[in-house]
This record gives sequence, structure tokens and C-alpha cells, in this order.
Amino acid sequence: MLDVDRWPDLRDPVLVVALSGWVDAGLAGAGAAAVLGEQLESAAGFGRVDLTDLVDLQQTRPSVRLVDGATREIVWPTIDLVAGRAGRDVVLCRGPEPSLRWRTISEELVQMSQRLGVSMMVGLGGMPTLVSHRRPLSVLTTATSRSLAQEVGAWRADYTGPTGAQTALQVALGDAGIPGLGLWAQVPHYVSATPSPPAISALLSRVRELAGVETDLTALDSQVDEYLRRVEEGLSERPDVAEMVRNIEASEDSGEIPSGDELASEIERFLREQG
Repeated sequence: MLDVDRWPDLRDPVLVVALSGWVDAGLAGAGAAAVLGEQLESAAGFGRVDLTDLVDLQQTRPSVRLVDGATREIVWPTIDLVAGRAGRDVVLCRGPEPSLRWRTISEELVQMSQRLGVSMMVGLGGMPTLVSHRRPLSVLTTATSRSLAQEVGAWRADYTGPTGAQTALQVALGDAGIPGLGLWAQVPHYVSATPSPPAISALLSRVRELAGVETDLTALDSQVDEYLRRVEEGLSERPDVAEMVRNIEASEDSGEIPSGDELASEIERFLREQG
């Protein structure tokens, strides 16, 4: 399934993964991967996984583009693989989550990682959570081992429930001896369906801290300010939601945190709303 044009020559690369289709509240993972992809030095695509027969095309539709201003060309969904540098060598793996054959795809991506000498995997995503947009946005972590989770901190240990192909890949890499982290921006559930610049910025900051992947976040600062302004404007028109936010803040001030069951419920609700 993995189609490689040429194998890049890399030194101690980190594999950064963002597969859309599972839960990605605030488009945190997809947005962070897009920013990273734009900033990679010497970026070059080297391979892909063709998903034409591995996704529900009514859910993950192909796109059409014009060639020479007249001829239409169909672009079928793929998981794209790009190598570049951002303070260190990076392999960026992003695209739609496949509907079928997760285990086979994971095995091939594990073999790719071994061939390229990948030393660490970082997955990017966002989870809808009972938090306030007025508080610093946290990024919680899953890991392939307890020792690694304790080392990086902010560990979410109580969630059990549905998962996605990205986590399946993380586990497969861990089984093969390649440590992996899942970074999950905790996006306020009441704005989880819209792109969240604070979540994107928080994820990329955490990737820099944990994996040494450098990105310039300056451009995101103004987007964060504008986003928060628009959220406050929206709350002024929705007193019921504003009251809910005040209750969430009161719970946060008292030290209460959502349980794993509450988090699972929010994820399920988010997925239902996303269709």
C-alpha cells in the first residue's frame, strides 16, 4: 500500500502524524500539521498511501481541479509523506484516516519508520473538553510507555473508549521499539467544531519542547487574538452558553477536572455532530 518514489536520506528524524477523520477538535492536529508543512526546509514529498479503495468516498470525497483551465482532473485521497527539516529532520505523515486495513497500513508505516531511522513519533490531535477558552489551553499526552508518559508530563491516563488509526499506529510503533507520543489539545467543547488557533499554537509549542521541531508561531499570535475576540462576541449573543462557561470556570477554580467518562461522552457527541 505504501508507494515510495525515493527514500530520503535523513538523520535521526521524528515522525509527525496527523490523520483527520477521527476526533480533531478545533482542527488542532490538521492545522498544526499544515503550519509545520509550510515551514519545513527543503520539504520534498517522497511517498504516499493511496486511499482510493480504503475510505468511504461518500465521507472522504475526492476533489476535482482544472488542468490548463479546461480539463478536469480527479484528485483521490492519499496519506502523504513529506521529508524536510525544522530544527531537526522531520517526516510529516498527514491525510485522511483510512476506513479499512488499519493494521496493514500501520505495519507498512512501521517498516518505513525503521528504514528511515525514525527515533520518535508524535501524533497531533484535539479533544473536545469541558474547559474555558479564557484559560490557558492545555495539551495532554498519551505515550507508548508509562516511563515516557511520566517523563513528558501532562499524562491522560483515565480515558478508555473509541480510538483512531493514529493511535493504532502509535501503539504499533511502540511495539516495534519506536517511542511514540499522542499530543491532544484540550479544546473547549462549545467551540470544538471551528478551527482553533490557540490549539494549533499550543500543539506546535509542545512539539518543540518534546521533539525539538522548530516552527515560527508569530503569525498565529494575531490569529489567536482575533479568535478569542470572536468567541467573546458570540457569547454576548448566547447568554445560555455564557452561563455554561462561567460554571465551567467555577469548576476549574475549585480544582475539578472532567472524568474519563465525561471526556468520552464529549468525544462521542463531537463525532455525532461531525456526522
